[in-house]
Amino acid sequence: MPESEAIDYYEVLQLSPRADQDTIQRVFRHLAKRLHPDNAESGDAARFEQVMRAFEVLSDPARRAKYDAGYEQEREHRWRIFNQDTTESEVAADRRVRTAVLKLLYAARRNDADRPGIGMLELERLLGCPEHHMKFHLWYLKENDWIERLENGTIAITASGVDRVLELGLLTPDAPRLLESGRNGSDSAGRPLDEPSLHHQM
Repeated sequence: MPESEAIDYYEVLQLSPRADQDTIQRVFRHLAKRLHPDNAESGDAARFEQVMRAFEVLSDPARRAKYDAGYEQEREHRWRIFNQDTTESEVAADRRVRTAVLKLLYAARRNDADRPGIGMLELERLLGCPEHHMKFHLWYLKENDWIERLENGTIAITASGVDRVLELGLLTPDAPRLLESGRNGSDSAGRPLDEPSLHHQM
């Protein structure tokens, strides 16, 4: 893949390499609106520029065909250099984030059963986890029926999720206060929320 095309444009747009043009257009509009520098809440000039470049290539059939010609070869090269130690480290980090999500949502529901949800942006901020990673974790938790998206768009733990927390012994004496202390980026012991102390791993 040419040096100018070394970036993974499908990853930038969070798309499958098999995405059709309608999907590319729709996802681009969503990301461009979210990342536009004028968006005070979620604007990101650097990522916005990447999204624009990716869209310019993938929305043009000729340029996309040229890009795709080297795409698979580049992906194979990446997997060859992705060593096992790195894989194990990232899996462990992912497990800690998912555990922290369940603990936060458990505390939120226990503290206010009538309003148990936490928004996506708030979860990202509390856990220091970027949006594209958070989507993966929420997908995993939702597929296991441990969390749900409420009508107001927030995320809440389900009864199965509460059972999961209790089953794995994830609660600590300060768990009900986790959400409140988490707003400062750490638990009551001063540990970052993305590195909780656990008795068991998910």
